[in-house]
Amino acid sequence: MDAGEAQTSDETPGELYARRLRELNHAQAAEQRREKLLGYSKLAVALLTVIAAAMLLHYLRVLEFLVLPAAAFLVLAVLQENLIRKLRYRERAIAFYERGHARLEDRWAGSGESGERFLDPMHPYARDLDIFGGGSMFELLCTARTRAGEETLAAWLLSAAPVDEVLARQQAVRELANRVEFRERLFSLGETVRLGVHPEVLAAWGERKAAFAARPTRVVTGVLAVLWLLSLVSWALWGLSDITGAITILNLAWAHRIYRRSDEAATALEKAADGLALLAGLLALMEQEHFHSPRLIALQASLKRDSLAPSAAIHKLARVVEYVNSRHSLFLRPLDLVTFWSTQLVFAAERWQQEFGPAIRGWLKAVGELEALTALAGYAYEHPHDVFAEFDAAGPVFEAEAMAHPLLPAAKAVRNDLKLGDGMQLLILSGPNMAGKSTFIRSVGVNAVLAECGAPVRAARLRLSPLTVAASICILDSLSGGVSRFYAEIHRVKLISDLAAGPVPVLFLLDELLSGTNSHDRLAGSEFIVRSLMGQNAIGIVSTHDLALTKIPEEMGSRAANCHFEDRFEDGQLIFDYKLKPGVVKTSNALLLMRSIGLGVDV
Repeated sequence: MDAGEAQTSDETPGELYARRLRELNHAQAAEQRREKLLGYSKLAVALLTVIAAAMLLHYLRVLEFLVLPAAAFLVLAVLQENLIRKLRYRERAIAFYERGHARLEDRWAGSGESGERFLDPMHPYARDLDIFGGGSMFELLCTARTRAGEETLAAWLLSAAPVDEVLARQQAVRELANRVEFRERLFSLGETVRLGVHPEVLAAWGERKAAFAARPTRVVTGVLAVLWLLSLVSWALWGLSDITGAITILNLAWAHRIYRRSDEAATALEKAADGLALLAGLLALMEQEHFHSPRLIALQASLKRDSLAPSAAIHKLARVVEYVNSRHSLFLRPLDLVTFWSTQLVFAAERWQQEFGPAIRGWLKAVGELEALTALAGYAYEHPHDVFAEFDAAGPVFEAEAMAHPLLPAAKAVRNDLKLGDGMQLLILSGPNMAGKSTFIRSVGVNAVLAECGAPVRAARLRLSPLTVAASICILDSLSGGVSRFYAEIHRVKLISDLAAGPVPVLFLLDELLSGTNSHDRLAGSEFIVRSLMGQNAIGIVSTHDLALTKIPEEMGSRAANCHFEDRFEDGQLIFDYKLKPGVVKTSNALLLMRSIGLGVDV
């Protein structure tokens, strides 16, 4: 099937992944046997050639016939190398479907990219909502093969996009969701993301000033190299060794003059150019694919040039870099001092840089965005019952039907409805330990983040307006920084208050607000905080064990309400249904939990 065509099979994602794994593993096993056969054949030809050469050593006239087995050896070597490349490519394709199967079976946590490097403790929700880290949303979503793709996906998860941007992404994700073969090819191009292109370094190299901008320097370097080669010819033909010696000394002096600039330029090129083959492959795939959604068409159009295609241009640079890397060879280094071949390669790279360098940043942006979109598309394909959010210009509003946390197994996640906005600004959420309060709050935040980056959400329906998500759920103290949990929490509350003063309404999610102080101060402080936020047009949820906080809605009329989760004790066990109910909780399980682990408290 052509990669540009949508998948039309009635197979479920699990069935398709299983079928493709069977096909790929069968082909891999067959070609592994072929590769071994080629290896043994190559060894046999080499041994026969050596034996024949030894036997025919005294018959020089027939030694020329050894060219035939030597040629056969070269053919076998080329065939084996091509087969090894195919095996490596198919190995990555197998990994693509194995990882997909693991996600479908909820075995994915700890096996992908965690995105820890993107985690900022001061971000208003990244740590609280498990956006990065082991078992995080980033690990579940990310299938990117380049750092540009990872960085784009991380940026989308960290910052809400404008509504028109979100809608454009949704349309692109819908188109890419069923293009399983295209996503397989995209994933299979590179070895690992850690070996891929460093986007900022490469883009900065493309925009940096050339080390050898002056034309006379390039001309002199080229002329001296040619003169030295001609001096060798004059030495060989006419015995003019003095000329060779003189030009050698001259060239060594010139090499000393330009060495530092040449070495710095070559080193900068080497650092910037890791993984160019992967980038070229991704660009080629983008150039060749047929897209329909406006966003994907615009990405493809951003790559078009009147001269060389971006993929071909990157391939050209990759060849130059490959030769530049050989400058570290001890055998070639002395020759470089008189022929300046590595400097000549730097000249070639800088000519490339002048023509294509300013476009690199745009190419990397396009690749990163395509990879981020395909990551969201993979999630959409594997979660066909998740929906795309609807956006309402009038707000603030967050209205969900049958919503659950996307990191929980779909079969086990308990779904709940929620309505904030249209007059309802605050829910005080009470309930006993382990009843699901924190998970519910996180599910609200995570689904809002997914919606505002263009991904499907775990709900039957979600309607929301543009919102700034802000949470205080996972607040940690700092022993080294001398910061208590309470002090860290009020700093987070101040951050949320500052965000609420901005142009976009805040969706605040506060778990066990001000739990580090006494009940009197907690009630007074909590009431002050929520009134302040509501006065700035914010909406949100505050969870609590302290039933004193459930009195807050009594003074706010229809703008606030109580809701709760509850448990029941049956046959010596606590039972939770994780269903959101109106009103204040009537049960408590702290003493029961203490007794259940062997603490002999009276219940």
